[in-house]
Amino acid sequence: MQQPVVTPSARRVEMPLRWKISLSMRWFPAYAWQRAVRRAPSSRIHLIIALADHFEPGIVPDAGSARAPYDEQERRLERWCREYPVTFDGLRDSEGRPFVHTYFYPAEQYDKGLLQRLASLCRAGWGEIETHLHHGTKNPDTEENTRGQLLRFRDLIAVEQGGLCYLDGKGPPRYAFVHGNYALANSADGRNCGVDSEIQVLSETGCYADFTLPPGPYARTHVPKINSLYECAVPLSRRCAHSSGRDLKRGRPPKTFPLIIDGPLMLRFARRGGRLIRFENGNLTSKNPPDLHRLKLWKQAGIAVKGRPDWLFVKLQCHGMDPRDRDLMLGPPMLQFLRDLTGGAKQRSETIHFVSAREMVNIILAAVDGREGDPGEYRDYRLKRERAAREGSAPLQFANRLAGS
Repeated sequence: MQQPVVTPSARRVEMPLRWKISLSMRWFPAYAWQRAVRRAPSSRIHLIIALADHFEPGIVPDAGSARAPYDEQERRLERWCREYPVTFDGLRDSEGRPFVHTYFYPAEQYDKGLLQRLASLCRAGWGEIETHLHHGTKNPDTEENTRGQLLRFRDLIAVEQGGLCYLDGKGPPRYAFVHGNYALANSADGRNCGVDSEIQVLSETGCYADFTLPPGPYARTHVPKINSLYECAVPLSRRCAHSSGRDLKRGRPPKTFPLIIDGPLMLRFARRGGRLIRFENGNLTSKNPPDLHRLKLWKQAGIAVKGRPDWLFVKLQCHGMDPRDRDLMLGPPMLQFLRDLTGGAKQRSETIHFVSAREMVNIILAAVDGREGDPGEYRDYRLKRERAAREGSAPLQFANRLAGS
């Protein structure tokens, strides 16, 4: 099959039609089936919205692994932390909560000073920090090295920044994950990962949920299962273990972690003057800002716990530090969308809940357990920000391990 051709500018990839069709067929059969059988709830719905921000202060667009100078990273982060609360403070959900980002920060780019600044923003109620990782970009990574990176970053965030959470308030820190370049569990045929057993490594290092999916429409990293909340089929050590699994269902608690939290993947038919068919994957960019037409598609994806269709989960994604998207992230397009979202919720028979990734998973677990009422009551259902009871010298053990590494 003819391979994609990269243009000299390296800003886009030109794909032959046959290649696009081949890659789309990894997920299109599931999409067609879902569109045939899924029906929108007829009653009022709770719309639970989280934004997974692939938050990379050093990002240099179209430059691979290149990083912006450190002083530029500081300026970007300082501006974000200064302007974000001022810009969005007046826009609240049904519970009076602001629209927050979950900052999936790249473990391989850890910097204590930058993380301290971001952690201060999060402690003020403007989001939570979770784990992002780019690895195997030059040569395939190893299971041992991946495990070490994840554990070290997990403990740094927990000890130095006071972040992450604890299952039922006990045990080691737990974290959510987004894979760099979407190559989860070596799903890019050896590129940008190299670790077939990555889902097993995530499970053993305390990952409670993965928020990587979906990638773009023609990505190599697509798996057949889309628009779903599910636990991976065992064994977790196989390549692309997230390619299949059991949907989360009311009354059937999950046994296998991390859970897979899909964002929407939909076909988007053009309005007047547009391209005939586009693809919707919940990615927010300056070229594809959020609006109520996209909101309609996110709801049609019908991502919910089986048996609880009136609680719809919308996981969006962005690169908040990409300078090309600065005017979207902190400017009028996002403001207008949030005004339309919250202001028109009553007319659309929606109750809006802005949540972090952790809060979204807590509400999912409450739905699985058959909890009733307002889903916002379950933001801290099982994954707690603080330990309910300190277990001996666990924090000290983490600190000692970090000091000796």
